[in-house]
Amino acid sequence: MGIAFKSSERATLGVEWELQLVDRNSRHLRQEAGQLLAELPDLSSEAAVPPLRHELMQSQVEVVTGICETVEEAKGDLGRNVARMREVLEPRGATLTCSGTHPIDHWRDQQLSPGKRYGELVEQMQWLARRILTCGVHVHVGVRGQEKAIPIVNALAKYLPHFLALSASSPFWGGHDTGLASARSIVFGALPTSGPPPNLAGWPAFEDYLETLLNAGTIASIKEVWWDIRPHPDFGTIEIRMFDGIPTLREVGMAAALSQCLVELFDHQLDRGYSLPSPPSWVVKDNKWRATRYGLDARVITDSHGTTVPIRDDLYELVRELAPVAARLGCAEDLDLISEILDKGASYERQRAVVADGGSLEDVVDLLSAEFEGDTARAAFVGAR
Repeated sequence: MGIAFKSSERATLGVEWELQLVDRNSRHLRQEAGQLLAELPDLSSEAAVPPLRHELMQSQVEVVTGICETVEEAKGDLGRNVARMREVLEPRGATLTCSGTHPIDHWRDQQLSPGKRYGELVEQMQWLARRILTCGVHVHVGVRGQEKAIPIVNALAKYLPHFLALSASSPFWGGHDTGLASARSIVFGALPTSGPPPNLAGWPAFEDYLETLLNAGTIASIKEVWWDIRPHPDFGTIEIRMFDGIPTLREVGMAAALSQCLVELFDHQLDRGYSLPSPPSWVVKDNKWRATRYGLDARVITDSHGTTVPIRDDLYELVRELAPVAARLGCAEDLDLISEILDKGASYERQRAVVADGGSLEDVVDLLSAEFEGDTARAAFVGAR
């Protein structure tokens, strides 16, 4: 089975940001994605590649960038379309938020979005699909060559816990504290073709693997492979899907910068003949669980002997290592936000702090709303100058 990979000329960016529609008064989710998209036909139906799209639930919408050269361009793209959505939602008494899971609402109370694809998914997966009341951020980074795609996926698998710990934003599920930094990682990770990517030898092995899944009827198309990191042959990108829902545009920029810098670093290391990291599957799986449970307090395994280090220390070192790459790509400020998150807390920590200070889960929703609105409003103001 041959799968053509449409290589990119450089490490271009594309970002997919899944958002929640929330009622300002009740703080519960609003089942109004259909109405929102209908009021913005130029963004949702008339465009050849629409930037606003349905998600599985009617309480969610996805905003997608075009092909961007820089993190700043991607943030501007997202910010403009979010501003358009807010103009429609505000008169309705609704707003937008983003977190890996909604702190209060239950999946049983949601309405499924229309569309054959979603109906088939639910029919096939049943309860596993019905409960995917989750949001995430996906970052695509262009890769210069089919032969580089799988080595870069294997290398990026080392950083699954880093991606997740920085973005973990789903400590609550159905109105209860799960004890996890990322409940979303568990909920979405239950799908049979989700989870860490298999460690493959190269592109031919990837083609063989996909052919086996197709022949066995496990998947109907390559789009049903929902690995935490996957090649996207049609776009010529590596798609990093590990990030939890990210509540602010600044943090989305951080995720995009980290992704772009790592892919750029690995791409050029391959050009120089270097061998990339390729951790064994059991290490990747164990480290993902550690970040799922403990977030930024996790200790990650660094070798086959079981040596561990605090993920915070590893992240500080990673920022230092990637600083020259970020400077060349023009995203140094976005990458530096990692240090601020390590100091002030990731979203799951900020949410739990509200409850620890005597607040309710409704107050947590208010925090998410305030963070989202303040950040996107600031971005819109800067972009308009």
